[in-house]
Amino acid sequence: MKRGNFPFSVDYCWTRIMTSLQSIVDSPTRVFWLLQTAGWTGFAGLHFLGGVGAGRPWTYIYASLTTAALGIAISYGLRLVYGRLWHLPLRRLVPAAALALLSAAAAYGILYADIMHASCIECVRPASVLGYVWYVAAMFYVLLSWSGLYAGIKLLREFRQQADDVVKARMMAHEAQLKMLRYQLNPHFLFNTLNSLSTLTLEGRGAAASDMIDNLSDFLRYSLDSDPVQRVALARELESVQQYLDIEQLRFSDRLTVRISVDPNAVDALVPSMILQPLAENAIKHAVAKRAHGGTIEIDVSCDYRTLDIRLRDNGPSDLPAEPRNTESIGIGLANTRERLRVLYGECAQFTIEPVLPQGMQAHLRLPLETAHDLR
Repeated sequence: MKRGNFPFSVDYCWTRIMTSLQSIVDSPTRVFWLLQTAGWTGFAGLHFLGGVGAGRPWTYIYASLTTAALGIAISYGLRLVYGRLWHLPLRRLVPAAALALLSAAAAYGILYADIMHASCIECVRPASVLGYVWYVAAMFYVLLSWSGLYAGIKLLREFRQQADDVVKARMMAHEAQLKMLRYQLNPHFLFNTLNSLSTLTLEGRGAAASDMIDNLSDFLRYSLDSDPVQRVALARELESVQQYLDIEQLRFSDRLTVRISVDPNAVDALVPSMILQPLAENAIKHAVAKRAHGGTIEIDVSCDYRTLDIRLRDNGPSDLPAEPRNTESIGIGLANTRERLRVLYGECAQFTIEPVLPQGMQAHLRLPLETAHDLR
């Protein structure tokens, strides 16, 4: 029989054990009773061994078990009281918890003395209230240790919960920020596309208008359906940019030339969705739309074993100084691109806008080379 088909294989058993342990750890009530049972069982064992060492008979185990059961009941009562007091201000919590602890220790000490008297012929019941002081003090120490452990575990769980809440809040803010940045499509693009569709329709160019509608539909579906937090394959991102540029090419006709060159080793690389569209839009706005003869947009993608290089160049005017300018001063689309890269990659990504010779501008992205296989 194959190992994978055997219902009680080592992997199967290990998975069930770890799942069971995780379910226990994730439940505060289960953790409490697990530790409660283990702790008081250990107390009963030490109590019994101490009595046997002092010459008590083996039947002394009943006294030990009764004492442990009483400890479970009293400490559970303390847990209920501490739960009620837990969220009080510290100046009220401490005296109230101390009073509850002293009351529990007094009850436990008195009952413990009676249990010892009933289970041991040599044990004499205390003759006065002062005679119970030792029993109460001993049980106070036991319950104080229990209370310290209980408070420590409860504080630790609360700190962990607060840390998890902070992480979740940051992730939600992170995702919201990315969505806000990603969905800031330039409305002028939509207006220009609709105007172009109207012109094509009036000119009787139904096939061209249909192609533009198809490209616009696919482009908008991709931009709205893809998750801005997740990365997509470079091939899919380039396809979306090509759809965007096809729309613009119908609008500008022969005034726009597009060239795309991609290293075959880079097509499976992961990039943020809609990361190239603002770069292409910026090139259309500054290098093509303002020039009577239009312009050329080139996208060149290469990679090595750890870095993905994406360069989007145009042959428009080089209106930036020789030193790359902070992209936040260039436009909201490019500033958003830079901010998205900062949120997703931190210092591991680079984004620059710089002039190229003999004329034109280049948007240069350097990203960590990641594939879907790397993230599994």
